This record gives sequence, C-alpha cells and structure tokens, in this order.
Amino acid sequence: MATPASSTPDTNPYAGHPGLSELEAEVLGQYARLAQNVKELVAETRRLGEAPDETLLKRLRTLEMKMGLVLTLFKASVWAVINEQPADDNTPVYPDHTADDTIMQ
Repeated sequence: MATPASSTPDTNPYAGHPGLSELEAEVLGQYARLAQNVKELVAETRRLGEAPDETLLKRLRTLEMKMGLVLTLFKASVWAVINEQPADDNTPVYPDHTADDTIMQ
C-alpha cells in the first residue's frame, strides 16, 4: 500500500494506484488529508502550549479592563436607581409565619 508522498490537500496520493479501486483510493485520500490536518492541529497546539500568544494576552487584558469598567458603571447605575427611590416610612409589617404555632401537650 502506498503512503502519501506530499502534504498538499489537493492531490490524492492514492489516485491511479493499480491495486486499489477508485472508491478505495478516494477513501484513502480522505484519510491522508485527515491525517495531515490532525498533524497540523497537533503542531499548532504544541506551539500554543509552549509559549502563550502575546497578542492574544494583550487583547484579553484590554478586554478585562473594559469589563471591569463596565461592571463599575453598572454598579454605580444600580446604586443611583436605588438612591433615587423615595424612602417609604409606611413599610408594611408582615407577620412572621416561620414560627411554629402548634400546641405542645
């Protein structure tokens, strides 16, 4: 059985092989492309795992600062809404239903 000679995804290294049917050659070609994609994925994953992407880290830091600002502004807005409500001295007193009213004998 032949092995893929090149890593180009456009060409099928198994096409025209005398020991394979057209369907078998196509299936093996798909497997060869899949194997190449997995190899590239592993290489990229290793590269990212060895050294962090500085550009991505800078962008995430900027986003983190903006989210902190948004949270601060949101808290301030909620506090302003709460403080704008009039103080109601006639708050209803609700009876405490949590106490056990059963009679013990």
